[in-house]
Amino acid sequence: MATKVIVGCTHGEEEPDRVVVSYLTAGAALDKGHEVVMWLTSEGVRLALSGYADRIRVDQDPPVERVHAQFIEKGGRFYVCPICFNERDLDEERLVEGAELKGATPLMDFAGEAAMTFNY
Repeated sequence: MATKVIVGCTHGEEEPDRVVVSYLTAGAALDKGHEVVMWLTSEGVRLALSGYADRIRVDQDPPVERVHAQFIEKGGRFYVCPICFNERDLDEERLVEGAELKGATPLMDFAGEAAMTFNY
């Protein structure tokens, strides 16, 4: 049985290094066979928008667009905080594959009795 992993990300292009580390952690967990959800809150909700990750630049890390695409290709999912998303007046039609507006209760349902968590 795969371990459940939650990688929380509260940042977007204003903190690109945190974004990259979030994706690298989530990708490593997927590579180990774990079930992974990225829990996006605050500015992190923008990562679930089509095209947003493509414009984030970090000089010494892998390109964000690459690790973002790899996360989706490997079956990673995004739980996007609906309060944070709606507060920013974002368009739900722009959500990428695997992204859903889900609040704290569905996140706790995913976590169950035990999940590894990481927050950036």
